[in-house]
Amino acid sequence: MESSLFVLERKPPYIDHDRLFKELIQTFFQEFIEAFFPEEYSYINFSTARFLEQEIFTDIIKGERRRIDILAEVNFKGEDKILLIHIEPQSYYQQEFHERMFIYYSRLYEKHRKPILPIAIFSYNDRKEVPEQLTVKFPSLSVLEFRYLKLHLINKNWRQFIHKDNPAAAALLSKMGYTEEERVQVKLEFLRMVSRMELNPAKMELIYGFFETYLKLNDKEEEQMNKEVSKLPKEEADRILELPNSYIEKGIEIGIKEGIEKGIEKEREQVVHNMLKKGLSLELIAEVSGLSIDKVVKIKDNLDGEI
Repeated sequence: MESSLFVLERKPPYIDHDRLFKELIQTFFQEFIEAFFPEEYSYINFSTARFLEQEIFTDIIKGERRRIDILAEVNFKGEDKILLIHIEPQSYYQQEFHERMFIYYSRLYEKHRKPILPIAIFSYNDRKEVPEQLTVKFPSLSVLEFRYLKLHLINKNWRQFIHKDNPAAAALLSKMGYTEEERVQVKLEFLRMVSRMELNPAKMELIYGFFETYLKLNDKEEEQMNKEVSKLPKEEADRILELPNSYIEKGIEIGIKEGIEKGIEKEREQVVHNMLKKGLSLELIAEVSGLSIDKVVKIKDNLDGEI
């Protein structure tokens, strides 16, 4: 009788990019638009902003379920007219991304019948650009020209944002286009920015957590940064040194530990999926995966619903 041993491979820590970006942008929605889309910022009444529930669409051709990450409803300044703002963080390169944005736009417009401002945030470390418009035309007729706004972080010069007391810009420095030699300077400028802001502890922890997830200095770099801090004017250096260590510790916990735990959970669920498809007993699956019987049953029910 043959026996099989299921082993969970150790993979690099899972980072839930969508969750991190969604939390950052929803918390600092107005500041995000102000920093990166100033023209659009000028005509939005942010006091009316509210976030709508996540929309889930099925791509019938590809057989995939897609989720709209951020959808906000706002009013135009001085008007009762409503505008929807769809923000889609994208953590990997996808050549046909512009088609997906158009499909999202079409589905959202079909449901809400309101003007929609589509925005994409590219956070992957590839400078290659994706098309930012989808055009359908014939010799006799231009049928469609769909465009969306985009923020390709790796192609942004981080130095252009360090003089803004903007929490969204400060956090996103960690994903902009800096070299290995500039890592210490980017972290230093991040600290200088947040030391000038008056934020409550929860928001400060969020910023730290986001930044530390994507740009974490090693011990040697931290030592170099401390030397750079000591060269600053005393008043500014004191402000940075007075930043509570608990913010950093909490930030790391929020930005990394929670992401790792969620990643491990996803890996376990995938293993359970595979074992269920092989027809193994629920008791054996629970024992091997480390999940409870109730959790395995729930995964099985979801799997049955997809079939």
